[in-house]
Amino acid sequence: MSETREPMEIALREAKAAAARGEVPIGACLVSPEGDIIASDGNRTIEARDPTAHAEMLVIREGARLLDNERLMGCKLYVTLEPCAMCAGAISFARVEELIFAAEDPKGGGVIHGGQFFDQPTCHHRPKVTRDHRAEEAGEMLREFFKARRNGNAKTRMGL
Repeated sequence: MSETREPMEIALREAKAAAARGEVPIGACLVSPEGDIIASDGNRTIEARDPTAHAEMLVIREGARLLDNERLMGCKLYVTLEPCAMCAGAISFARVEELIFAAEDPKGGGVIHGGQFFDQPTCHHRPKVTRDHRAEEAGEMLREFFKARRNGNAKTRMGL
């Protein structure tokens, strides 16, 4: 079986890997204007002991490093969960062309929920925002993770 190059599938794999590390299962994948995968990762806040080590932040940092440019013009960012306000700010500052996310985050989201970062008059760059059809799959992974965490063992309950 060949490895997929579909960005949301890669982001979902990264989310599952994050869960296996005991992290909240959120994954991201950054794609170049030419359609190449630049970077992918999952949350690493616990592992890195860094509250900013969200999947989006990690791939934005890696993409900027690899492209040798703080601006990610023309790039697309695929994320399994609606980004928080911090990540939305980074997406705007990096000038990401399009944000594609799967599940909504009514509690912590900063794009279509909460502060709706891109709709603020102080937002300098508004990416195109697209919803991905894998919302149910991404949302179920999060629900199972937190259910398992409440029951004391996130890794075992996720089948990892």
